[in-house]
Amino acid sequence: MRKLCVYIEINGNNVYVGDIIGNNSEDACFTYSESYLENHDSRAISIGLPLTDRTFDSFLTRNYFEGLLPEGFTRRCVAEWMRIDENDYLSILDGLGRECLGALKIVNDDDVQLQAEYKELTSKEVRELAKEGATASAELVTKSHISLTGASGKVGLYYDGRKWYLPIGDAPSTHIVKQSHVRLKKIVFNEQLCLLTASKLGIETPESFIVNLDNFEDENILFATSRYDRKFKSDNRVIGAIEAPYRLHQEDFAQALGIPSKDKYEKKGGNYMRKAFEVLRYYSADPISDQAKLWRQCIFNYLIGNTDNHIKNISLLYSEDLKRIRLAPAYDIISTIIYDASSRDMSMSIGGEYEIDKINKELFMDEAHNIAFGKRAAMEIYDEVQENFKSALIESTDELSAQGLTGVDEICEAILQRNYLR
Repeated sequence: MRKLCVYIEINGNNVYVGDIIGNNSEDACFTYSESYLENHDSRAISIGLPLTDRTFDSFLTRNYFEGLLPEGFTRRCVAEWMRIDENDYLSILDGLGRECLGALKIVNDDDVQLQAEYKELTSKEVRELAKEGATASAELVTKSHISLTGASGKVGLYYDGRKWYLPIGDAPSTHIVKQSHVRLKKIVFNEQLCLLTASKLGIETPESFIVNLDNFEDENILFATSRYDRKFKSDNRVIGAIEAPYRLHQEDFAQALGIPSKDKYEKKGGNYMRKAFEVLRYYSADPISDQAKLWRQCIFNYLIGNTDNHIKNISLLYSEDLKRIRLAPAYDIISTIIYDASSRDMSMSIGGEYEIDKINKELFMDEAHNIAFGKRAAMEIYDEVQENFKSALIESTDELSAQGLTGVDEICEAILQRNYLR
């Protein structure tokens, strides 16, 4: 019988939440602890795992906790480094659960607890991370016990504005760092362009920047995004001589809705958009504002040509005491349609249509009705984003080109051309 203990950071303090117990990944179940349930200030760690004294079955347990883990090639690399089966999510969680997205920490009480510290990365190690891609990031996340979701090579690091550090043990990271060349050509420039354009159109995005190690070539650059689920305050603890941030809890919409990661792409009739808006209506501390924000994101994903807009790429962010839930800033936005090999089908339908080339304003009107979002307000946002899209994209392109990002103008032109073709 295996047992993993689940902790969550609340107002800067680690609180024991409950246990995952089972013989293996197939039968492991989660239960909130009596002490956590007895505390009137306690809140559920997920909308999909409401506070109750009953044990959640293996299906619901796996849906949520596997959603904390890397996917695809990165997961395979991590499993290889750990010498375990990539389908054994419990063992991977055991190995990587010290630093997850959000404020959770999952530990095996039998393990020797690593002292929290920040290990400075040499310039050579940073270069190797850029050059080697997912295999290098898999080695780093395994060594530091950090778990980040997604299929692309990424690692959580600490950045003080000058130097990069690898968090060890209980030390929080501040940035998510992705490789470039292991993905699609110029994808780092693509993502930076899309996020900058989104911010100019009133969409909240995390701070992001490109780490240029040499000549802005794909194998020599990294893409760094500031973690919106980390927060610096006046009373932050200090690890060594380095100030460590508070952890804020978050969950993606697949976890909130109890949908397995493997089903993150909507199948016909899935109605993920309506379900996401229902979550905001019932759980957001400001449901009107957050619905408008998500609708704006949906329009932008269509205009920029992002068909990878699945439900794990939208999240909820919790307050420090877990008592308030808001829509998290937008992230992982790229123009996929400029790459010939990418799907032309959106990950969530608009007005029942998936194929991006067939989606139009009328279908957005239908979708506004489907999600019970006021048609007048919905279409005012649609008109505003569409009207300002081209100028925001061109302005962002000019800014990035001035920073030395060669080829970003070609990405801009490809986006506009595909947009016109639609």
